This record gives sequence, C-alpha cells and structure tokens, in this order.
Amino acid sequence: MLSYDAPMPAAQGQKDTAALATLSGQTAAPMTAGGRAQTYNHHHIWLVTGPAGCGKSTVAEHLSQSLSLPYIEGDSFHPPANIEKMANGTPLTDADRWDWLTVLREESTRLISSGSEGVVLTCSALKRKYRDVIRVAAYYDPSLLIHFIYLDASEETLLQRVAQRKGHYMGVNMVHSQFDILERPGEDEKDVIKVDVSRTLEEVKGDSLHKVVKLMRDDEVEDKQQ
Repeated sequence: MLSYDAPMPAAQGQKDTAALATLSGQTAAPMTAGGRAQTYNHHHIWLVTGPAGCGKSTVAEHLSQSLSLPYIEGDSFHPPANIEKMANGTPLTDADRWDWLTVLREESTRLISSGSEGVVLTCSALKRKYRDVIRVAAYYDPSLLIHFIYLDASEETLLQRVAQRKGHYMGVNMVHSQFDILERPGEDEKDVIKVDVSRTLEEVKGDSLHKVVKLMRDDEVEDKQQ
C-alpha cells in the first residue's frame, strides 16, 4: 500500500533533477547546416493510467510540477451524468466514456497547439480501445508522442486505499467494477510504461519521473541523430 512516510531515493532523484536541467536548459542550441538553431519537434502527452485508488492524481501532479507541464485532471471532465452514475456505484459503459475520452484528447492537443511542450493527463484508460482513442491524436499530428504510465497494483491493495478515502465519489464498488473490465496493457503496446504502485508513494513518484526523463532523453538523442 502506498505510504507517505518513506523518503525518495536521493541518488536517483539527484540524477533525474540533473537530467531535467539538461533537457530544459541547454546553453546553446545545435545549429543546422544553414546556420539556424535546430529545434526538436516532438511533443509528449503523458497519460497516467490505472484503476481507482492507484495514485493517478498524485503521480501526475508530481510529473507536472517536475516537468513544468500543464496537468489535466481527467475526472474533472466527466459530465454530471457520469459522476452521478459513479457516485451511485453504477459502472460506466463504453457509450458513457467515448465523448469523455474524446474531450480529453482534444484538450491535450489544444494545450500543445497553444504552445505547451506537452501535457500530463490522468485517465483510467481501462481498456485497450480507450487507450486507442487517445492514440488517435498522433495520427492528426505526427509531432505528438503518446505515453501511458500504467500504475499497476492488485485489486486488494486498491480496495484498501479507496476505503480510506473521504468525500470522493469513487467508492469501493467501483474498484470491483473497474477490475471486472480492466485490460492490462499488453506487451505489444510499446508506448506503455508500467510502474509498480505496491511500494511507497515516494518510490512510485521517483520511479515514474525517472522513466519519463529517460524517455525524454532518448527522444532528444534520437532527434539529434536525424
């Protein structure tokens, strides 16, 4: 179960902080053959996913602050009818989710079109076809790279966490219903990062950031080689 007490591993945290500084604070941009500063065209959408209680909001807020990217809280975009159903313990259907997923995709691309380097988004994305709705964004804009950060935990762990929540419309019954339809990302979904959330909160946040920074650095290196 996630704990708020354990410290983040210092050595790895320092390395990731240094890597972020390198990514965001280059002293001089590489030059093209024509003498112009070279720019890197990729923008990243980081979707923090998983069932209720896995820590999506906490991890997403940490990534948003660390990467200086806007944060979209997916639950806040649910229409009132969806929230009422979930508050009453009624599982959402595919039909309930389509418009919501489309709105999240469009809000993400809107922020990037407005000048953001990327966005961090929370969305349960329980089924592969839900994840595919978000992936469509890359077909419209080849500069977009979509990444899913799947927070993986057992149903028992998440039931314990949700039972301790106060004032949240997502109850214990919704954890059961989400696991009933959950399709864990397959090995062929190469845009998925899996993070084990049975550890302490600080370990989960640190591991998530470390994996995100590594992907960003790998993408930067690939861009420079092109």
